[in-house]
Amino acid sequence: MKTILVSGGAGFIGSHLCTRLVNDGHYVICLDNFFTGTRMNIAHLKGNPMFEFVHHDIEQPYYRSGIDEIYNLACPASPVHYQFDAIKTIKTSTIGVINMLGLAKSNGAKILQASTSEIYGDPTIHPQVESYWGNVNPIGYRSCYDEGKRCAETLFMDYHRQNNLTIKIVRIFNTYGTRMLPDDGRVVSNFVVQALQQKDITIYGTGKQTRSFQYIDDLVEALLRMMATENDFIGPVNIGNPEEFSILELAEKVIALTGSKSKIVFEPLPYDDPKQRRPDITLAKEKLNWQPSIKLDDGLVRVINYFKEPRI
Repeated sequence: MKTILVSGGAGFIGSHLCTRLVNDGHYVICLDNFFTGTRMNIAHLKGNPMFEFVHHDIEQPYYRSGIDEIYNLACPASPVHYQFDAIKTIKTSTIGVINMLGLAKSNGAKILQASTSEIYGDPTIHPQVESYWGNVNPIGYRSCYDEGKRCAETLFMDYHRQNNLTIKIVRIFNTYGTRMLPDDGRVVSNFVVQALQQKDITIYGTGKQTRSFQYIDDLVEALLRMMATENDFIGPVNIGNPEEFSILELAEKVIALTGSKSKIVFEPLPYDDPKQRRPDITLAKEKLNWQPSIKLDDGLVRVINYFKEPRI
């Protein structure tokens, strides 16, 4: 049994990770400030003696001893939320990351950073490999998140070099699944909610831009495998599904799977929206013995059924 801290543990990804870690027999400390996470996401863990919730914003230092591992997932991850308070977003990825690295240092703990495919920006190479430095606009509307996550990777590397801290960095590509917020602005939840409500499905741009979608269970498995790698393997490692779909294809799948009568409408493309996004997961296959197993149609059915359930 390990004592494992998950920052952002009440969020979409964090709550699934906390559940898996508890089920695997670990004592889990979940930190969250409920900026985008919800109590409902962790309600099933309430009262479990292996789970502890701490209401905390990682922009403030957190002191605790006896921690073996830290998963740093705290940061709003959809454009609607990270642009709502851009300064807070970048503080989370800088001040917050420094606080989590300091906690890891004081505990001698291993720490994993949930980075993002957004560090590649609007990529000029396709698919994206970890050695690619990216094409990011440092002064755009998305830069609070994109550049924040890039700075977080820098901080992780510098703490590793200067303090011999054991670190892991993963770059997460588009992930979907149950416990997504219905209004979080992610394309999968947007389309599913619109389709179930028989509303027009909104596509920004022509719909020819592409994304690669991985189901949450595949991501959680990869996170655990990355944390378990030998200490001298740091990453970064791309974690995503290399199957590529256009946004228009995704909309058509959602309409078919929901049996919706929704029409597809087109709106102008947001500023700095990437045209292509697909991970090269060669490194993940080699080092983690991992690749996604859940097909898009199967995952979409799970999400559709989730959003059909009455929300409290």
